[in-house]
Amino acid sequence: MRIIYFILCVLGIALPYYNLINFLKVNNWSMDGFFSLLYENYAVSMLSMDLTVAASSFLIFLIYKNRKSPLKIFRYLVPMFLVGFSLALPLYLYDNHDSN
Repeated sequence: MRIIYFILCVLGIALPYYNLINFLKVNNWSMDGFFSLLYENYAVSMLSMDLTVAASSFLIFLIYKNRKSPLKIFRYLVPMFLVGFSLALPLYLYDNHDSN
Protein backbone atom coordinates (compact mmCIF):
# COMPACT_ATOMS: atom_id res chain seq x y z
CA MET A 1 0.00 0.00 0.00
CA ARG A 2 2.91 2.34 0.71
CA ILE A 3 3.97 2.15 -2.95
CA ILE A 4 0.51 3.35 -3.97
CA TYR A 5 0.80 6.31 -1.59
CA PHE A 6 4.24 7.07 -3.02
CA ILE A 7 2.87 7.00 -6.58
CA LEU A 8 0.06 9.33 -5.48
CA CYS A 9 2.67 11.71 -4.00
CA VAL A 10 4.48 11.81 -7.35
CA LEU A 11 1.21 12.35 -9.22
CA GLY A 12 0.25 15.00 -6.64
CA ILE A 13 3.30 16.97 -7.72
CA ALA A 14 3.35 16.21 -11.44
CA LEU A 15 -0.29 16.71 -12.42
CA PRO A 16 -0.94 20.09 -10.77
CA TYR A 17 2.38 21.55 -11.95
CA TYR A 18 1.88 20.19 -15.47
CA ASN A 19 -1.37 22.13 -15.67
CA LEU A 20 0.13 25.22 -14.04
CA ILE A 21 3.00 25.25 -16.55
CA ASN A 22 0.53 24.89 -19.43
CA PHE A 23 -1.54 27.77 -18.02
CA LEU A 24 1.58 29.93 -17.73
CA LYS A 25 2.68 29.09 -21.30
CA VAL A 26 -0.69 30.14 -22.69
CA ASN A 27 -0.65 33.38 -20.66
CA ASN A 28 2.92 34.44 -21.49
CA TRP A 29 4.23 33.25 -18.09
CA SER A 30 1.85 35.55 -16.24
CA MET A 31 -0.56 34.61 -13.43
CA ASP A 32 -3.05 37.24 -14.63
CA GLY A 33 -6.56 35.80 -14.59
CA PHE A 34 -5.63 32.62 -12.71
CA PHE A 35 -7.79 33.23 -9.65
CA SER A 36 -10.72 34.62 -11.62
CA LEU A 37 -10.81 31.39 -13.62
CA LEU A 38 -11.25 29.40 -10.39
CA TYR A 39 -14.81 30.74 -10.25
CA GLU A 40 -15.53 30.99 -13.98
CA ASN A 41 -18.65 28.82 -13.79
CA TYR A 42 -20.56 26.70 -11.30
CA ALA A 43 -18.76 23.46 -12.21
CA VAL A 44 -15.30 24.88 -11.60
CA SER A 45 -16.52 26.71 -8.49
CA MET A 46 -17.89 23.44 -7.12
CA LEU A 47 -14.52 21.72 -7.58
CA SER A 48 -12.66 24.68 -6.08
CA MET A 49 -14.89 24.74 -3.02
CA ASP A 50 -14.69 20.95 -2.65
CA LEU A 51 -10.90 21.09 -2.63
CA THR A 52 -10.89 24.08 -0.27
CA VAL A 53 -13.07 22.27 2.28
CA ALA A 54 -11.04 19.05 1.98
CA ALA A 55 -7.71 20.84 2.44
CA SER A 56 -9.08 22.91 5.34
CA SER A 57 -10.38 19.75 7.01
CA PHE A 58 -6.97 18.14 6.66
CA LEU A 59 -5.32 21.24 8.12
CA ILE A 60 -7.65 21.17 11.13
CA PHE A 61 -7.01 17.43 11.52
CA LEU A 62 -3.23 18.02 11.53
CA ILE A 63 -3.54 20.73 14.17
CA TYR A 64 -5.74 18.47 16.30
CA LYS A 65 -3.33 15.53 15.97
CA ASN A 66 -0.41 17.81 16.83
CA ARG A 67 -2.08 18.90 20.07
CA LYS A 68 -2.85 15.32 21.14
CA SER A 69 0.63 14.01 20.40
CA PRO A 70 3.54 15.91 18.92
CA LEU A 71 3.57 15.50 15.17
CA LYS A 72 6.02 16.95 12.71
CA ILE A 73 3.25 19.15 11.34
CA PHE A 74 5.53 21.20 9.08
CA ARG A 75 6.35 18.01 7.17
CA TYR A 76 2.78 18.18 5.82
CA LEU A 77 2.04 21.91 5.93
CA VAL A 78 4.95 22.94 3.75
CA PRO A 79 3.97 20.57 0.89
CA MET A 80 0.33 21.59 1.27
CA PHE A 81 1.09 25.29 0.82
CA LEU A 82 3.90 24.93 -1.73
CA VAL A 83 2.44 22.14 -3.88
CA GLY A 84 -1.07 21.40 -2.69
CA PHE A 85 -3.41 19.03 -0.94
CA SER A 86 -2.73 16.49 -3.69
CA LEU A 87 0.75 15.97 -2.20
CA ALA A 88 0.10 16.60 1.50
CA LEU A 89 -2.56 13.94 2.00
CA PRO A 90 -0.76 11.07 0.21
CA LEU A 91 2.44 12.03 2.06
CA TYR A 92 0.62 11.86 5.40
CA LEU A 93 -0.90 8.50 4.47
CA TYR A 94 2.49 7.21 3.34
CA ASP A 95 4.13 8.24 6.61
CA ASN A 96 1.37 6.87 8.82
CA HIS A 97 0.55 3.59 7.07
CA ASP A 98 1.01 0.58 9.31
CA SER A 99 3.11 -1.91 7.43
CA ASN A 100 2.20 -5.17 9.14
